[in-house]
Amino acid sequence: MADRVYPTAKPNPQPPASTGAVPPPPAFPATKSQMYQRPMYRPPAPSKSRRRSRGSCCRCLCCWVVIVIILLILLAAIAGAIFYVLYRPHRPTFTVSSIQLSKFNVSSSNLLTSSLDLSIVARNPNKKLVFLYDDFTVSMTSNGADVGDGSIPGFRHDAKNTTILKLTAGVSGQSVDPSVVSDLKKSTVPLALDLETKAGVKVGSLKTKKVGIKVHCEGFQASAPAKGKPGIAATPDAVCQVKLRVKIWKWTF
Repeated sequence: MADRVYPTAKPNPQPPASTGAVPPPPAFPATKSQMYQRPMYRPPAPSKSRRRSRGSCCRCLCCWVVIVIILLILLAAIAGAIFYVLYRPHRPTFTVSSIQLSKFNVSSSNLLTSSLDLSIVARNPNKKLVFLYDDFTVSMTSNGADVGDGSIPGFRHDAKNTTILKLTAGVSGQSVDPSVVSDLKKSTVPLALDLETKAGVKVGSLKTKKVGIKVHCEGFQASAPAKGKPGIAATPDAVCQVKLRVKIWKWTF
């Protein structure tokens, strides 16, 4: 039996015959930066349980805020009801008792000179409430024209008290709109009265903050003075309307 003979080395391969093709470049091992390149970090998305807990906390907070607001409104309503039952508050009343025109003249250049004597009766119908008034500003008008200005000092209006306020109002050389001159020269002059002040309420030893008050009186006429006699209002005891003037930011109601 013949023995096999193994070659000691691999024979060198012979380069292929020239065919015009360029052999591919030898492959190089990967660099360290390529071998150990770290993947891009992406933060994990929040779990559904965490989002649910945040949403539930917000809903609970909103519910508590609504509950507190409702409780405050209920407490205010209860306090107001108790105050009304205990004190039965009523607005003060004002009545024009008399008006006399001692001077009332419109010149040819539409300038008005006037003097009016007024008596106003103020009543406090409450049994336990005291009104504290600041100074009053008085304005008398006729068809929108200013025919008299004046003021009344502030005073304390005790419970179940009636106070008579007297003043003299007038203007001197007041320019009048030509459209109302003919009405001012008639034998009777329609008049309207406006009083403005601030008033607070005192209950025992407690005092409230003062708010604006406007008193408006209309529907009466006064005869013009003649032969040195003052003109007297044709409709005395005109009842006035009392309105609160509440200021909210830039608006007054």
